[in-house]
Amino acid sequence: MGDNAEQITIMPKELSWLDFNARVLQEAADESVPLIQRVRYLGIFSNNMDEYFRVQVADVRRLAVFSSPAQRSPYIELLDQIRSRVLTLQSSFDEIYLNLLSQLRDDNIYLINETQLDQAQGAFVRDYFTAHIESELAPVLLDERNDFPSVVEGSIHFAIKLDTTQGVKYVLLEIPTHRLGRFILIPHPEGKRRKVLIVIDNMIRYCLADIFKGVFQINSAAAYTIKFTRDAELELSSSISQSFVDKVSQSLKKRRKAALVRFVYDEAMPKDMLNMLSKKLGFGKYDSFIPGGRYHNSKDFMDFPNLGGKSLEFKAQTSVVMPELEENRNLFESLQEKDLLFFFPYHSFNYITQFIKASALDPAVKSIHICLYRVAEHSLIVHALLNAVKNQKEVTVVVELQARFDEQANIRWANRLMDEGVNVIFGVSGLKVHNKIIRVVRKEGNSNRTYSYIGTGNFNEKTAQLYSDFGLITSNQEIGDDIAKVFDFIKYTYRHHEYKHLWVSPHSLRSKISRLIEQEIIHAHNGQDAQVFLKCNNLEDQDIIDKLYEAGRAGVKVRLMVRGVCCLLAGVPGMSDTIEVKSVVDRYLEHSRVYVFGQGELQKVFISSADLMTRNLDFRVEVACPIYDLSLRQKILHILELQWSDNTKARSLGEGDYNQVVKTPGGRKFRSQEQIHRYLSKLVE
Repeated sequence: MGDNAEQITIMPKELSWLDFNARVLQEAADESVPLIQRVRYLGIFSNNMDEYFRVQVADVRRLAVFSSPAQRSPYIELLDQIRSRVLTLQSSFDEIYLNLLSQLRDDNIYLINETQLDQAQGAFVRDYFTAHIESELAPVLLDERNDFPSVVEGSIHFAIKLDTTQGVKYVLLEIPTHRLGRFILIPHPEGKRRKVLIVIDNMIRYCLADIFKGVFQINSAAAYTIKFTRDAELELSSSISQSFVDKVSQSLKKRRKAALVRFVYDEAMPKDMLNMLSKKLGFGKYDSFIPGGRYHNSKDFMDFPNLGGKSLEFKAQTSVVMPELEENRNLFESLQEKDLLFFFPYHSFNYITQFIKASALDPAVKSIHICLYRVAEHSLIVHALLNAVKNQKEVTVVVELQARFDEQANIRWANRLMDEGVNVIFGVSGLKVHNKIIRVVRKEGNSNRTYSYIGTGNFNEKTAQLYSDFGLITSNQEIGDDIAKVFDFIKYTYRHHEYKHLWVSPHSLRSKISRLIEQEIIHAHNGQDAQVFLKCNNLEDQDIIDKLYEAGRAGVKVRLMVRGVCCLLAGVPGMSDTIEVKSVVDRYLEHSRVYVFGQGELQKVFISSADLMTRNLDFRVEVACPIYDLSLRQKILHILELQWSDNTKARSLGEGDYNQVVKTPGGRKFRSQEQIHRYLSKLVE
């Protein structure tokens, strides 16, 4: 398919992603969301935007820089479109931010700046600055002779202009928020009723002249917040004499010097200063200059403290119990009787740590295999695996060193695991190991029995409280054999395996999905009811999109729940006017991947670690697992229908735009995440 056809049939993933982040920003503006949670949505939006520039915009910029002149124009046009949409979103962000500040004041929570301090508060700030901040500061003079200093990715800096008796001086200063936090509670006469916060940036502004005491005689000083975003792409050396760990470690060091792709600055900055910084940084025509307000790194709002009542946050939700695992008996006896399906965070992720802890302690368990992509900072999963080694189990852990932004943590965990005697495998050359699987082998009688876990989300206790994901524990031995083959492939990539039940990329996942969509097209042509229902985070692969267009035109009922990037254009007459696409953004991040094909007795349901993106289908090790148990299959289908019926947090895609799902006249408000909790709770009453 040529370039012109591609431009007509798919939306650029970079623009679709901005649509997703716009839906996140809508949550910050939603009056029905508790106030502190709305402030934290600003942080989520900002954090998302940082990653977007580090990855997706960096990719487009690289293409623009290195393409031939004849091929460059589409990328330049896309960068212009990105910049335009980002500026629009930034304007919306600023408006929502000011509105939230006003509403916080209504609840007696004040976020003030250095000009609003009274005398007592000023004294507190100066004392705090002297005791906690001043020793952390490392100002760097900027002059014509020296190169621009390296900067820490994700930090904010002050560009400071000093008018001194020796002339104008420019200084770069990193704000030490990583060590001290961003928001500081300061005293107020009405302390019990009125809570007053100041950001650490403004504390430094208040004491700015003190930083240069004894060095310059200052007439005036002004600080302007700036922020840099670097290309996050890892450049791995091709040297075969280094270990893979060393390669990744070196690449992480290089990342500090990677190309700058975004420069966000206080639009009040004097022009001479902006020009000086631009020249120093070597910014070119393909880089993003984003003027903004006085504050950056709004991702810190994710940790904005709640100084008001509980009503300002989401109400704590009780975990749904899994009765089979609450009984006072051996865990594996329960698993022998039936498969267990979890849906986090409605179910507690503690059940999975319990599964590994039990495997570590049970004398009959011989071995544990697991794939780790992203784990929590203080991982109970890893500690359970280390305990298994102490209990003489054979433990094999696949650690993906190229899990973007988690490489350093994974290297640290890998070294710890190896030091404790765990057999560690560092992924597959040329592929990322992204599947979420566990294999436990237990001696029962005269033979070994396998217990397998297949999930859609990471083995991370922290994100499991925020992301909605399915997980299956099964004692199906044939699925267990397939899981063993996956681990064997990861260890010995030259071995070819045939899988009876699992779909595994890069071997069979793409072809299996395409084949079942094709089967539904045949059913539709034969006048039978035909359905494809896909739930994923991102839909980007051109071949899968083309196959879905074909299915829609053939009369297949195509429903897509895509939280993030959706490059398929819904509602285009003659191409996709029968395809429905919805996105839900709510309290929990919709993270599960589910594939449904057909209806009735022949219906097939799979849970998977893979999004429908080229990288997942062709360049990662992913697993999709069929759900054979009828009751579990019906549970998943019911949850999908609840999500599809959402008329509160769902948006419907039509002709390139997302719109609020319209409630039927007189219809009640239906919020799927609330309804799912009720549904799962009733199942165990």
